Amino acid sequence: LGVAVEQVELARVSLVIDALQAGTLDFTVTNATAQRAERIDFTSPLIDLELGVLTLPDSPVQAIDDLDRPGQRIGVTQGGTSEATLAQRLRSAHVVPAASLAEAAQRLAARELDAFATNKAILFELADSVPGARVLPGRWGVEHLAIAVPKGRRAGARFLEATAQELRASGAVREAAQRAGLRGVAPP
Repeated sequence: LGVAVEQVELARVSLVIDALQAGTLDFTVTNATAQRAERIDFTSPLIDLELGVLTLPDSPVQAIDDLDRPGQRIGVTQGGTSEATLAQRLRSAHVVPAASLAEAAQRLAARELDAFATNKAILFELADSVPGARVLPGRWGVEHLAIAVPKGRRAGARFLEATAQELRASGAVREAAQRAGLRGVAPP
C-alpha cells in the first residue's frame, strides 16, 4: 500500500480488541467470533486453527473428553475466546484465566493447572517451552482467523475482503503458515 507501518504488541488479544474498537490500532488478524463482531469488523477467514488441550504426563487430563471433571483446573488466556467458550461449556471443571502465556506455562509446570486450552498453534509453542508437555490428539473446536478492523471503515471494506479471499484462494496464507512452521492448522 506504500504507507508507513508501526507494529504494536499487546499482552492479550482482549487489549487488541479494545484498541481496535477505540481506533488506536488500524488492523490485526484474530479469531473472528460473533461476540467480537459486535465491536469490530472482520473479513472472511484467512485460515482456521484447531482448538486443543496441552497437558503434562501426570495430569488427570489425558484426552479432550477428560476436561470436564470435578476439581479439574483448565487454564485459558484471560479475556480470550477460549475463556468465554469453556466457561459456558464446562460444568464441573474450573476455568482458570492466565494473564499471559508465560504465566500459563509456569502454572502448568507447577501443577497449578491440570491442562491449558487454546488454539493449537499456541499450544505447540507452549509445549516446546514446558518440559514433558504435549498437545492432546483431537480438538474441541476451530478458530477462524480473519483480518479485523475498527467498525465503520467502509471505504476499505471491499478491498480488505477481496484481499482476504485472494490470499486464501491462492494458498498464500497456507504456504506462509507452512514456511513459518505453524502447527495446528485445521484441514481445509
